[in-house]
Amino acid sequence: MNAGDTAWVLVSSALVLFMTPGLALFYGGMVRAKNVLGIIMQCFACMALVGVLWAVVAFSLAFGKDAGAGLIGGFGYAGLSGLAHTLAGFHGLHVSPLTVMVFQMMFAVITAALIAGGVADRMRFAGFLVFIALWALLVYAPIAHWVFSPEGWLARRGVLDFAGGTVVEINSGFSTLAVVLVVGRRRGWPSESMAPHSVPLSLLGAGILWFGWFGFNAGSALAANQVAVHAFVNTQLAAAAGLLGWIAFERVKEHSPTTLGAASGAVAGMVAITPCAGFVSAMPSLLIGVLAGIVCAMAVRFKFKMGYDDSLDVLGVHGVGGLVGMVLLGCFATTAVNAHGANGLFDGGGFHFFGLELLAAVVAAAYAFGATWLIAKGVDKVVGLRVSAEDEIQGLDLSQHAESAYSLGGSGRVGS
Repeated sequence: MNAGDTAWVLVSSALVLFMTPGLALFYGGMVRAKNVLGIIMQCFACMALVGVLWAVVAFSLAFGKDAGAGLIGGFGYAGLSGLAHTLAGFHGLHVSPLTVMVFQMMFAVITAALIAGGVADRMRFAGFLVFIALWALLVYAPIAHWVFSPEGWLARRGVLDFAGGTVVEINSGFSTLAVVLVVGRRRGWPSESMAPHSVPLSLLGAGILWFGWFGFNAGSALAANQVAVHAFVNTQLAAAAGLLGWIAFERVKEHSPTTLGAASGAVAGMVAITPCAGFVSAMPSLLIGVLAGIVCAMAVRFKFKMGYDDSLDVLGVHGVGGLVGMVLLGCFATTAVNAHGANGLFDGGGFHFFGLELLAAVVAAAYAFGATWLIAKGVDKVVGLRVSAEDEIQGLDLSQHAESAYSLGGSGRVGS
């Protein structure tokens, strides 16, 4: 166990955990004032609920030794047992299995929290908790096993995904689409104005996400080495290029670059570089970021044509951004950056590796959507996912938590 590598991965774990409060603020600023605490509470609850489930059984399902098919891990690591020395399939680790466990826990936490953005303003807190618990076990853990565990069937085929283009981004985006279709639209959407109540709050959250993403991507090297440096630099370049790409699209299409667009563009760039960060060089990272900014800006406008109410554009930014990243990884990967990677389409790798990346993206999207839709349908029938019309009009802060985010003039009233 290398002390420097361990220190870096533990610091990265803290950075990734800090992303979830950042996400809570990012989402909180984009909802109406009466729903701020509702969305923040859902994000914070994921930090607790998913964290506990991860330690008890989900980590074992994601990273445990499986029966040979590569579909799901066993229960050998349940309750964090059996983690003293080795981790199934991993070779040459310079950190302990317990360090990998806590780092990966933070990935599971924020992936679950991302889904809250799609169903903002209308989901019962109790229903959300039951849904997330089942989703973490039945959707997140299997996909994490397929891709992140060396035992997984996609990993065995040679699929690369440095920090979660499939496991985190495509998974959260298409899972969100499924649960949104089950829960239905917000009352009054899209005819009524549902403008963000605090763009500065969202910008603060986006800044925290940007800060934490260095741990998310560079920490995925699981060592303080040159690959981590490449991932760190690529994350910064893609975020910056994504911001510029999004506001350039707004300037051309709508004549006014927006601050919320700038924040969303930075996030889109980081989403797309997530699978690529430790496998591509710096200049392709700029192209990946700017393309993600433009494509995701187009994607978030598509929901109005299709009629699905993804409140805070989880599919448009994370789902689509993850697809962009996986496709471009198949093009720009190079063993000059990471000897344990592969060469993409533009570096002499041919279509085989490119096809593997497409396969992983399609399979992750299909499974996430289908399994999540079944879970959401079941929870809706048994527990109920949607608040009543009266509670939705009143707002989630008061109806679900008996609190108000803001007290104006001592009256306790909040804006709509």
